[in-house]
Amino acid sequence: MIVQWMRGVLAHRPGRVVGALIGVAVTTTLVSSLGIYLGRSFGVMTLRAADSVPVDWQLLLRASADEAAVRKALAATGTLVGFESVAYADVAKLKAVTGATTQVTGAAKAVGLEPSYTALFPHAFRQLTGRAGGVELAQQTAANLRVRAGDTISIERLSGAPIQVTVDGVVALDSADSFFQDLSGSSVGRIAPPDNVVFMPLAAWSGIFTSQAAGLPATVERQFHAAFNHALLPSDPGAAYVFENGLGLNLRARLSGSVDVGNNLAVRLLAVRADSLYAKVLFLFLGLPGAILALLMTLSIVLSGSNHFLREAALMRIRGATTRQILGYESLEVLLIALGGAVLGAALTYLAARLLTGQAAVFTASNIAWFLASTLGGVVAIGGILMLELWRRLRGSALSSRSTVGSKALPLWRRGYLDLVFLALGLGVYLIAAQSGYQVVMAPEGVPQASVHYEAFLAPFLIWLGGALLGVRLFEAGVGRGGSALEAALRPRSGNLAGVVASSLRRQKRLLSRGAAMIALAFAFAVSTAVFNASYNAQSRVDAELTNGSDVTVTGQTANPVDGALGAIRALPGVVAAEPMMHRFAYVGSDLQDMYGIDPGRIGRATPMSDAFFAGNDAKKTLAQLASRPDGVLVSEETKNDYQLKLGDTLNLRMQFASDSQYHIVPFTFIGVTREFPTAPRDSFLVANASYLAGATGLAGREDILIKTSAHSAAVAAAVRPIVAGIPGAVVTDIGTVQRSIASSLTSMDLAGLTRLELLFSLLFVVGATGLILGLGLNERRRNFAILEALGATSRQLGAFVSGEIGIMFASGAVIGLALGFGIAGVLVKILSGVFDPPPEHLVVPWVYLALLAAAAAAAAIGSSAAMRTVGRRSLVEDLKRL
Repeated sequence: MIVQWMRGVLAHRPGRVVGALIGVAVTTTLVSSLGIYLGRSFGVMTLRAADSVPVDWQLLLRASADEAAVRKALAATGTLVGFESVAYADVAKLKAVTGATTQVTGAAKAVGLEPSYTALFPHAFRQLTGRAGGVELAQQTAANLRVRAGDTISIERLSGAPIQVTVDGVVALDSADSFFQDLSGSSVGRIAPPDNVVFMPLAAWSGIFTSQAAGLPATVERQFHAAFNHALLPSDPGAAYVFENGLGLNLRARLSGSVDVGNNLAVRLLAVRADSLYAKVLFLFLGLPGAILALLMTLSIVLSGSNHFLREAALMRIRGATTRQILGYESLEVLLIALGGAVLGAALTYLAARLLTGQAAVFTASNIAWFLASTLGGVVAIGGILMLELWRRLRGSALSSRSTVGSKALPLWRRGYLDLVFLALGLGVYLIAAQSGYQVVMAPEGVPQASVHYEAFLAPFLIWLGGALLGVRLFEAGVGRGGSALEAALRPRSGNLAGVVASSLRRQKRLLSRGAAMIALAFAFAVSTAVFNASYNAQSRVDAELTNGSDVTVTGQTANPVDGALGAIRALPGVVAAEPMMHRFAYVGSDLQDMYGIDPGRIGRATPMSDAFFAGNDAKKTLAQLASRPDGVLVSEETKNDYQLKLGDTLNLRMQFASDSQYHIVPFTFIGVTREFPTAPRDSFLVANASYLAGATGLAGREDILIKTSAHSAAVAAAVRPIVAGIPGAVVTDIGTVQRSIASSLTSMDLAGLTRLELLFSLLFVVGATGLILGLGLNERRRNFAILEALGATSRQLGAFVSGEIGIMFASGAVIGLALGFGIAGVLVKILSGVFDPPPEHLVVPWVYLALLAAAAAAAAIGSSAAMRTVGRRSLVEDLKRL
């Protein structure tokens, strides 16, 4: 009996079964794929964060420390790659005599390194000039002393006679803050790294500072710098932080406080945990509406044959079947849909996983868990709702169970005005977020726990749902009361039947509104996803441009400026613009900050000047103000607050002069605040006129060149490198390399695979809602068309009815969905402003994709119309028998 029933289902309901099966598969694939992406993104984020740490651990050895015990404890962690001994010593000053002038620095640091240090920690230093492994100066120290490789400097020790050493090279220490951090905890607040540093081999350091260590032990310290195997970290950044932090605490406990651990790796993982939480939020914001839409479409397909089910149920009751038996047989159809959907979903998930992960392993425990969870959730949701609906209809008589076209009973959501309630609540949450600077992810500095305010998801979700319901209300009102306007809209296609078709639409407005709502939801999901992803990906490039400066950037030194190569660079193919920029240093009080000298009228040719970079949110006005005030200076928000600056204040900065290489006061006028600037650090920096800096300091050279390209940035960078190869310390970087390497924010991640997947699903939803749902809805009224044919209606006249219904549903749903989609995209970008650094100035609209979306949806609507016209060509007797 069961086998016969299943055969009958497949023979008489193939369209509905296959449609529902595809719906389950699509739901499963969408949720599984997003889950797989989430897991992969966590792994990528963790590895990028870990690899961006030059030195994983710094261990300060106290006087009581047993070096052998420390080495043994490090090896016992199980993840150690290696470690190096490092020694630090305080120096009174450094001195150099160049030509007729003598340059003297303030207090300095001398650091002793083992010869193998740079092999274990290759990203700790950047070799600018000279050779590695000898006596080397930090970049700013070399500039202060006006020395280069081959020159001699004097190290003025705190005890003992000065020592003369020969400089072998100049290096840049990009991680100076962590390299010179206070591990003892004796200092309060953040300690600025020393301005002057000399590095030397550990053996040479020991020969110079052993006596100082004996007489002034507080002025020297010993450290171990350790590197660990990042591949052994848990993939989730939060879990990786807990693991790594626990290793450090365990080490300190086992060594009884004889060492202090600077766990730089744990600190970096702690910072990136907020990005992992944003990934979870994106999973909800972008995945859940799609899953709900897939479920609704599947239920619409399954329930489209409810009238057939009721007739079958009535026949079964006549033959003595109980409600339980009827539901039991119908559950077999649900089981068939579940099994078929699971198998098809597994195949589609495999393909999607390959799309997202490339050649990476697909059959991992995490991926399988996501697939099983999404399959079970989809089947339970669809099967449960379907069986409850069928049970509800079976409770009454066959007559009362029938759905009546044009029923006067209003749905609960219409009687309770839930559409307006949802919209009001959604807009309320959004306004709170927009006006109060509400953060979706709360991750206080230094606190290992972070939380996600998932209630922020209510804004776009409620607007999506409420907007669709409001669209249904307006659709029904427009169709029911449109009158002459409705007839006028139908007349181009329906001709003199426009009035009759309009009357038919008014009687069936409730049924048509369901199709329009589904189309609106599908369009809203597709448009909001496409616009958000386009804005997200565009902002990823902006983030990389901020880090790199432009498409291609040449970085030099004050002693070796690169602006002499400007003419040759501008002549290269693919170079749209190339502008020089100064990168100096200036003391604000005792704080050494980056100073950028620009030509305000030309800088925007080579790099975007976003309104979000400046406090007034007006880049053009701010740069014009800077150009009109030669001594003007823009300071960071942090500097303005720390020094309580007011517009118009005179800011006396100390800068290095060409005449004696010493720092002298240069007066500036504070004219505004800059939040971001190309190549600038994220905390404190200054922006001024390059011409004023050149005149005040006597140093006219430009250290950097920003290059905008029309060709591939990597190709232009390759062409620039030979041009600047003769300039000591010149470095060429391109935006593509930087975009792949930065890990400071979620927008640094490559979302190309996820974007393609989401846009593909969005396209399927729109086509499915437009074609399949409309086709199934109209299929329910085949009886009406058969009767019209019996009354003598021609194929053209039947086509007028079909085209009118499909046209009204498609046009109304598309318009509502487009408006709703753009609105939701704006809400998403605003609420998720923490993802973007800086936030986008406007939405980025992928017009090509939206045009493809509209064309595919229109094609589906035309296909549905053409398919339904075949009703008029069928045998009247056959249709009436089936109906």
